[in-house]
Parts: sequence; structure tokens; C-alpha cells
Amino acid sequence: MRRTTGLEVTLSNGNVFRDLGFSVEEAEHLLVRADLSIQLQQSIALRGLSRATAAKLLRVTQPRLSDLLRGRIDLFSTDSLIDMLARLGIHVRFVLKPAPRRVA
Repeated sequence: MRRTTGLEVTLSNGNVFRDLGFSVEEAEHLLVRADLSIQLQQSIALRGLSRATAAKLLRVTQPRLSDLLRGRIDLFSTDSLIDMLARLGIHVRFVLKPAPRRVA
């Protein structure tokens, strides 16, 4: 027997920030920064770095690192996130592709 939860499900258009109502341009910027931030968080975790060690390697303060680890992407530019990844020896490359066509 199937249970109904009463929740309405809306399919994503592929960018959660666009789904939340951000403009197309801002949603793209936020998605890039989110992806870079996740890569930083995963790299720090996989290396087993303490917050103090990670902050020193990334050349940021521990409070700034805490912002990063809490997902405060609004506080970081794309450039600063790329710089931090480079300090961990991670090279960043972007893949550019045309957006899917919208049906009118």
C-alpha cells in the first residue's frame, strides 16, 4: 500500500539557485561558487586537515575557514575559491556548454 505524504514535488531545471528565484546570471555564479566550495570542503576532509592547518594552507583566518565549511558561498568570490584550491594543488578547469533550449 502506498502512503501519500501530501508533499508537492517540483522538478528542478538543473540549477537549484534558479529554482529558488535567482536571476539566470546570479544562479550561474552561485552554482559555480557552490561547486568550488564543495571541492574545497571535500579536499580538506579527505586530507584529514585540522581547521588550523587548513586555514594556514589556504592563507585564511580560522573564522574565514569556518564560513567556507558552513557553505557561506555568498562571502567568497570565484577567484578566492580558485586560489584556495590552487594552494591545495588542485587545478580548476571550466567546462562551457550551451544552455538547453527552452520550449516556449
